[in-house]
Amino acid sequence: MSQELSRRNFVGKAAALAAAPAVLPALGANDRITLGVIGTGGRGRYLTERAFVGNKGRFQVEAVCDTYSGNLAKGKDVVATLGKNTPKAFVDYKELLADKSIDAVIIATPEHLHHRMLLDALAAGKNVYVEKPLAHTIEECQEIMKAVAKSKSIVQVGTQNRSNSLYQMAKTMIAQGLIGDCHYVRAFWYRNALPNGAAAWRYPVPEEANESNTDWKRFLGSAPQKPFYKPRYFQWRLYWDYSSGIATDLMVHQTDITAFVMNKGIPNSVVATGGVNRWVDGDDRDVPDTWSVLMDYESRFHINYSCYLGNARFGYGEQFMGNDGTIEVISRQTLNYYPESYPGVSDAIKARKELSITIPNNDHLAVEAHIRNFFNAIEGKEKVIAPPAAGYEAAIPGFMSVLSYRQGKKVLWDHKGDKYSFA
Repeated sequence: MSQELSRRNFVGKAAALAAAPAVLPALGANDRITLGVIGTGGRGRYLTERAFVGNKGRFQVEAVCDTYSGNLAKGKDVVATLGKNTPKAFVDYKELLADKSIDAVIIATPEHLHHRMLLDALAAGKNVYVEKPLAHTIEECQEIMKAVAKSKSIVQVGTQNRSNSLYQMAKTMIAQGLIGDCHYVRAFWYRNALPNGAAAWRYPVPEEANESNTDWKRFLGSAPQKPFYKPRYFQWRLYWDYSSGIATDLMVHQTDITAFVMNKGIPNSVVATGGVNRWVDGDDRDVPDTWSVLMDYESRFHINYSCYLGNARFGYGEQFMGNDGTIEVISRQTLNYYPESYPGVSDAIKARKELSITIPNNDHLAVEAHIRNFFNAIEGKEKVIAPPAAGYEAAIPGFMSVLSYRQGKKVLWDHKGDKYSFA
């Protein structure tokens, strides 16, 4: 293995990946990808913005869809400002899918709606960029995988860390043997917020929102029927009916990228614990703010995961802890390498130099690259880096952790039968 570890070489490679041309050779106006955006809340608008920043000239947003009129208006404004056209606006996503002029859709809705919307988009022959997680349950994911197998559509799952240049570099460094055998990864996500802060999924509830401008029935979809309640609509990540909370909003990114970097699949077993430990007075939310998960994989590999929404000191990241060294990626924009230095370690390992690379705003670059990869796949130039199979393998550990937490048992995965059981 090459011992050439100069910071200049690695920084140069990372910068080249991060600064890859954002715009491919200009396409004819008639060859541009026509896009529909389903869900124009905060995430949907963000994806639309990153698409324009990183892929301008390659696509046109023909339609937007949302069940809240306020989000729908904001989605139209983003397109009008960045795309210089006025998109069609829909409340019912099925009407958008019926538009034959649309080649591809972005699905950026609450988790519990992904399954039905993705199936309907495939049935309509659309290419799909679907936000993670792939669906809301293991069974829904399995139904999607069956539909994908019969479809010719391109599907990209929104686990954009795979398009992050620093994770791609970490994957290469580990494959080259830089940290030796790696049997242990520590992944964590810590953040803090005021009681009404977005970091705790307490997104603002618009005063003007009401039953007449918020289509509650379409929001519920197949979820349990309940009376109109604005906090559930605008803060849906706080409720099991629509989300799996930390497990599929945060942890899914980290199990996915660990699987990508280390070439792993679904764990053999998962055990989880945690609880609702903050903001308990007068709070009707379901999902925990404290989350600890142990995951064991084949080939003697283990992930130790922790998350707490009450302290931001350590931020978030993954530490790949090998016998000869550690590589960590922090906040998606800093990669650090540390050789081992325990008593008796070989002189060759001791001689290696620590390395630190920071690429500001690298998460934005990764999202732009992820969308670019999706467009390139539609045009037959590349394969998607986060196909449904990867989205499936990323989501299953999250669902297993929720089952473990809610049942108080370790959950086992049968790789041959593609099913879970309790220990």
